[in-house]
Amino acid sequence: MNKMDRALLELQLEAEELYQTFQRIVENVNVIIATYSDDSGPMGEVRVDPSKGSVGFGSGLHGWAFTLKQFAEMYAEKFKIDVVKLMRRLWGENFFNPKTKKWAKQKEDDNKRSFCMYVLDPIYKVFDSIMNYKKEEAISLMKKLNIELKHEDSDKDGKALLKVVMRTWLPAGEALLQMIAIHLPSPVVAQKYRMEMLYEGPHDDEAAIGVKNCDPNAPLMMYISKMVPTTDKGRFYAFGRVFSGKVATGMKARIMGPNYTPGKKEDLFEKAIQRTILMMGRYVEAIEDVPSGNICGLVGVDQFLVKTGTISTFKDAHNMKVMKFSVSPVVRVAVEPKNPADLPKLVEGLKRLAKSDPMVQCIIEESGEHIIAGAGELHLEICLKDLEEDHACIPIKKSDPVVSYRETVSAESDQMCLSKSPNKHNRLFMKSVPMPDGFQWATKEGVLSEENMRGVRFNIYDVTLHTDAIHRGGGQIIPTTRRCLYASILTAQPRLMEPVYLCEIQCPEVAVGGIYGVLNRRRGHVFEEMQVTGTPMFVVKAYLPVNESFGFTADLRSNTGGQAFPQCVFDHWQVLPGDPTDPGTKPYTVVQDTRKRKGLKEGLPDVAQYLDKL
Repeated sequence: MNKMDRALLELQLEAEELYQTFQRIVENVNVIIATYSDDSGPMGEVRVDPSKGSVGFGSGLHGWAFTLKQFAEMYAEKFKIDVVKLMRRLWGENFFNPKTKKWAKQKEDDNKRSFCMYVLDPIYKVFDSIMNYKKEEAISLMKKLNIELKHEDSDKDGKALLKVVMRTWLPAGEALLQMIAIHLPSPVVAQKYRMEMLYEGPHDDEAAIGVKNCDPNAPLMMYISKMVPTTDKGRFYAFGRVFSGKVATGMKARIMGPNYTPGKKEDLFEKAIQRTILMMGRYVEAIEDVPSGNICGLVGVDQFLVKTGTISTFKDAHNMKVMKFSVSPVVRVAVEPKNPADLPKLVEGLKRLAKSDPMVQCIIEESGEHIIAGAGELHLEICLKDLEEDHACIPIKKSDPVVSYRETVSAESDQMCLSKSPNKHNRLFMKSVPMPDGFQWATKEGVLSEENMRGVRFNIYDVTLHTDAIHRGGGQIIPTTRRCLYASILTAQPRLMEPVYLCEIQCPEVAVGGIYGVLNRRRGHVFEEMQVTGTPMFVVKAYLPVNESFGFTADLRSNTGGQAFPQCVFDHWQVLPGDPTDPGTKPYTVVQDTRKRKGLKEGLPDVAQYLDKL
């Protein structure tokens, strides 16, 4: 459970309130797990329980975290009690009376909840002494807790000192590693039931059986999930996990990209692996070989893979399944170098950026513009910073963020559209209609502003083709079809679709009014508002058009006194209200701006350009 620093510094919750919040989160998580899990399945019982050490508490931003196991180990000697027994006592309805030294199951006047007393109280005392500048009390506490600061840290105060003290006392890495080691299944156990979800090929071939058994003597099967930039400019470590077999320096292997089809040569390379390395944080260490069940980096593979891929020594191997993202790159910026002479460096930098970030898309538009597409404003900001400082290493000019739209139709074409081929020997008769829900068939570019199309079906009513094949080749039919499709769209009430975020905002009750004001100004629509049980906090869920999301966080915070915290994720496409052919509407403005940006002719194309007479 993250953001514990906020609970103490901003929300200033009492210890009992914080316990109730934690208890509720654990219950909610377990409800979700119970909905989808099967206790009799291969994973056994997967519900989480703080008293078993399967729940961590802490602050990712400040770098500290703990589990009840760590606190139980601290107190076990003092209480002369077994660590496992004490862990059970530190959670739930367990109360301790320090005067009588007795435990109870009910709250009484003299006793206190054990979690608040033994876990939260020391943390609260550290926060209080440091944030209220009680220096002597803080020094005394640090001695009791065996916290030794480096010389350069001892002069800090306030939040800076708090971060260092908490990170030294309860390092997040230690808690996380302990939880991973104790609770997560080993590759040998996990791959037995995960193989079916990981491998695309038959589940009884040599590769599948090797993956299932995590067998180091089976053929090599390795999935590369990420490209990590190296200090050597332009090169990457291919970082991934060995599922079966052994990957070794100098061995020859099949490098299969995500578009590889078994039996074909496309997206397939047979190359030697130059070096195998162990990656530990910022450091790398050369290693002779890595057996199944481990993660490692490879040198010399990066020029054959774009972002992800499968490496195998089995000639009939299929790919490992590609990772899916729950968000789409719908926000775009155009970039150019401040000094035009640096263009080759920018192009090289964009290639490196596309390789290192699994989700970013780098595109060259027909107008020659270099476009970076990301999931949102923050993601793009990070990508641009990486591009400028690490990948291209040149000063960059960027456009304002631009949103991708989709083109669609809202009714059936009001006339039959005929288009003749350039040699007049071939004819197409067509209409377009909106796609029924559940079908999405996209063509490459729409007629309004050459944006992708969505949810349109084209019905071909009649075709007249020349009997001689030479007069009905691609050169005659393709441009004819395109003109006929465009005419069908223009006669079927064309519309623009815009991407929409699902926005979840947490805030206290007093700030809810401010949220509605900001969302209304930005064409947002609230569809759910609920109080988080047992706290003064509210959760507001709303749909917010991506085009209106730029600067949303800052606007929200200024209107709620910094008390609202939004999280946005791409959710769906919706029709932008208004007719793009009507000059007074929002879609018309969007179409004109997009056409201008793409260097297309001003004004909307006329249907007469695409329609032919019988």
